[in-house]
Parts: sequence; structure tokens; C-alpha cells
Amino acid sequence: MHKLLVRQIRKYLPTQWVEQESLANFLEAISKSYSDNDSKLEVLQRSTIISSQELSEANEILKQRADSQKKVIESLERSIASLNKDTNTDTDTTFNSKENLSFDPLVLAKKLEEQSSEIHRISEEKDLLLKNLEERNEALNNYAHMVSHDLKSPMRNISFLIDCIKEDDIDNFSDQTKDNCMIISENLEKMDALVDGILKHATITNLEEKKVLIDVKELLDELVQTMYVPDNIKIEYSDTLPTLLIGKYKLEQLFKNLILNAISATEKNPNGLIKIEANELKEDWEFCVSDNGKGIAEKYQQDIFKMFKKLENDFKATGIGLALVKKIVNSFHGEVWLDSKEGKGATFFFTIKK
Repeated sequence: MHKLLVRQIRKYLPTQWVEQESLANFLEAISKSYSDNDSKLEVLQRSTIISSQELSEANEILKQRADSQKKVIESLERSIASLNKDTNTDTDTTFNSKENLSFDPLVLAKKLEEQSSEIHRISEEKDLLLKNLEERNEALNNYAHMVSHDLKSPMRNISFLIDCIKEDDIDNFSDQTKDNCMIISENLEKMDALVDGILKHATITNLEEKKVLIDVKELLDELVQTMYVPDNIKIEYSDTLPTLLIGKYKLEQLFKNLILNAISATEKNPNGLIKIEANELKEDWEFCVSDNGKGIAEKYQQDIFKMFKKLENDFKATGIGLALVKKIVNSFHGEVWLDSKEGKGATFFFTIKK
């Protein structure tokens, strides 16, 4: 007990009590009582401080979790809104976070369940459509092969018979008969090219090729050696031609049809020139095949890549070559376009994803 307090107590007690030993014991007991009370008070204060700190920390954690959950819910709201848009949900049932949700997890869970069911339904429809598409593609390929075989066989027979007739009786032919035989042979060649073109166009995207490293310049050298290039036409390559990891056959067909198209356009130019160049872009390689030939009139440019579309009075053309070019470029996830003016040549551009 505090000394001042002891003195004050002794001051107001009777004299006979002050000298008694029992008073000292009494005061000692009171002192201990105060001491225990102070200890308990100190413990209580300490506990209060600790609890306050823990409560503050817990509140901060809860606040962070609440903020996190709020962000998750907002993200889910945006996702659901996007799903509503993509799945063309009716406006009456369209999800509105402010009116319908108000951060109600039950509403959110229900909406997610609805959207999941819708996505599952759309996925099943997609799988069914893909299956039907595969079946149709297979039927188309089989039909193309059948037609190719059925048409080529009689064409070969006709060509053989014409050759036999010319070999046996060519000396007895009139000039008109000789011209007619030549026209028949030319039409047979065109029909053969047409059948080949249709077959390639129908099956080119289903061709499964192993990707290999192709030096484009070496590929073009090999390709040009197998083609008839008139003496008046010169073919040049740029130094930027890359090496690609790609299917060789499709790439060959792509360049072959563009080069043949350029040769046809420049065959009457005494100084015909065909240039093949490449530019490296961020995600693609951009190629261009240009010529200084007759060019393509603007009225034909919009439909030039469609099947059987060709320039006027061009008997040799089948109208398949550029359609095949577009289909191959599409299989490479690229784009194809042209820049041309009539009488001033043409440049065909296409891209191939890296």
C-alpha cells in the first residue's frame, strides 16, 4: 500500500489500535488486495489492447476479402453481360447488375447456371454442325474424285482416237478438218485442266501435309524449271524471300497459279517482267507477285477470286486458279488481295502467318 495512505489511516485510528500487530497485518492485506487488483487491471488493459489490435487486423483482412469478392463479382457480371451479348439472350432476361444482382450471390449463381446451360446447348449445336460439315466435306471429296475419274476416262479416249485418226488420214484432211481437230484437242486440254482444277479446289484444304522447312527461293527455282516461260518474260526474286515451316504442296500450288497467271498476262509484252518479293511483318510474311502485263480492269477485280470467274475472251483460263489461290491462303490463315490498273500490270499480295 502507498505510504501516504498508510499514514492517513494510522492518523485517524484510535491510539490503542495503532500499536497492535493485527493492524499491521490488516494494512498488509489491504496492500496485497490493491496489488492484485492492479495486476488484474494491468492484465485486463493488456488484453484489451491485444484484442483491439487483433480486431483491427481481422477487420482489415475482412475488408480486403470483401473488396476481393466484390471485384470477383464485378468480373463475373462483365462475363455474364458478355455471354448475354454473345448468346443473344432476350432483352427481358438480360442480366443487369444494378437492377438484378446488387451483389447477391444467389442471383449470380443462378445466372451462371443459366449461362452454363446455354453455353452447353450452343456447344452441342456447334459439334453437330461440325460433324455435318465433316460428312459433307467427305461426300464432296468422294464426289470430286468420282467425277474426275469419270470425266478423264472418256477425255483420254477421245484424245487417243483423234490422234489415231490424224495419224491414219492426216494427208486426206482438208484444211477445215485439220482446224477442227486442233480445236477438239484444245478443248480436251481445257477440259482436262478444268477437271484437275475442280479436284484440287475441292480437296486442297483437307490435304494433311507434314510441315517442313522450305526455302522459298529454292522452291521457286524448282517450280519455274517445270513451267513454260516464254523468252520474252523474265522472272526476278527479291533477297528477302524467307524460309518457312509449312506444307510444300500447298505452297507450290499457291505460287504456281500466281506465276502462271502473271505469265498469261505478260505473254504479249516484249519485255515481260515478273517480280516475286516478300516483306516481314510483325505476325505475318507478306508476299507479292507483280507483272507488267495487261492488267485487270476494275470491274473484274471484285470477283476475280471467285470460282469460274475469268477475264473476257480468255479461252485458256479455267477460272479456278485464283479461286484456288484464295482457298490455299485462307488455309494458311492469311489474306489475299490485288492492286491493278488496266494496261499497267497487276500485283497480287498475300500473307502467311509466321
